[in-house]
Amino acid sequence: MNEPLLVAGTRPELIKMAPVIFALKRLKVCFKFLHSGQHYDYGLSQSFIDQLELPQPDCELAVKADNPAALTGEVVTRTAGAIRSVRPSLVLVQGDTNTALAATIAALKEKVPVGHVESGLRSYDWRMPEEHNRRMIDHVSDYLFAPTKTAYLNLQEEKTRGIKHITGNTVIDSTIHYVPKAEYVSRISERLLFKEYVLVTAHRAENVDNAEILREFAETLQGSPLPVVFPVHPRTLKRFRDSGLLERLLSDRNIQLLPPVGYFDFLVLMKRSSLILTDSGGIQEEATSPSIRKRVVVMRDSTERPEAVKWGFARIAGTGKENIVRCITQSLSCDKKLPARSPFGDGSSGEQIARLVQEITTLGHGPLPIPSQPDLIPALLRSRA
Repeated sequence: MNEPLLVAGTRPELIKMAPVIFALKRLKVCFKFLHSGQHYDYGLSQSFIDQLELPQPDCELAVKADNPAALTGEVVTRTAGAIRSVRPSLVLVQGDTNTALAATIAALKEKVPVGHVESGLRSYDWRMPEEHNRRMIDHVSDYLFAPTKTAYLNLQEEKTRGIKHITGNTVIDSTIHYVPKAEYVSRISERLLFKEYVLVTAHRAENVDNAEILREFAETLQGSPLPVVFPVHPRTLKRFRDSGLLERLLSDRNIQLLPPVGYFDFLVLMKRSSLILTDSGGIQEEATSPSIRKRVVVMRDSTERPEAVKWGFARIAGTGKENIVRCITQSLSCDKKLPARSPFGDGSSGEQIARLVQEITTLGHGPLPIPSQPDLIPALLRSRA
């Protein structure tokens, strides 16, 4: 069949693939949609498909492996089976998840071209599983859709073989499209204890699985100069409970812990916050959207979104309490206006990618030939250094 296969498996993938799906529909390009079920809990997966008004997947893997290696292996095997059944012209993956890596491997083994949405991001932090995933995906993909010039130059520096395009990031399309609806349907504001607050998210393993960093993080929340609203990721909640920190946070009147919230509720929380404190990469992008425009303090030592820092949206604070609180205070007191535009695009990224996919599908490009003397290992060693 001469149709692309779009693959997603987590909440961020669904959010960021939605603009491509809608654009393909507008262009009347037929496609197949595979959902791996990497987030197989309804609240993290199916509810987003419904809420975002996406089509029901043509193939649902519903994987339920209990560790990353097993999950990746299962998605590879079952996606390969789906590829043999569908015989797509292109497999389109998004981001740096285990689902994206597994689908890429499956397509590679089945000799189907791969397109990578959001390619070229680099944190140079090898503690992050996402850094491993996105590098491997980029180096075997045939089509690389880089969100920014910086990402594009990363791909060139590493001598990736794929055909490269700068398209912007589809998450800006999604925020522009969904914020008005979110403000209409969400009732999250009625549950808030504070009118002004710092919105907090934290879920990265290198942060919440480290006992010392977790304790510093809890002390940071208690030392915040502004009240905190914190929708707690299940992984983080478990770590707080296991470490004995949960009761301390629950008893603090300046901290409001919430269960995980849906996409629309979270958009409203971001838009109405005074500041965002996070270790998420995607939130660094969303905060720059013209629909949100918030400053972000990043609880990490590096970021794969340096454009957010360069444009004044983000500050890298590390994981120590003193520096994070200082960055929060400085960001709250900063009276310099944020840019009206986002460094990650103008809301047309989904359309650009869809038109490129249409062209690839129409022309029937096969996988690009592998260079006879690939220079990938030296490039990786240089970037790692």
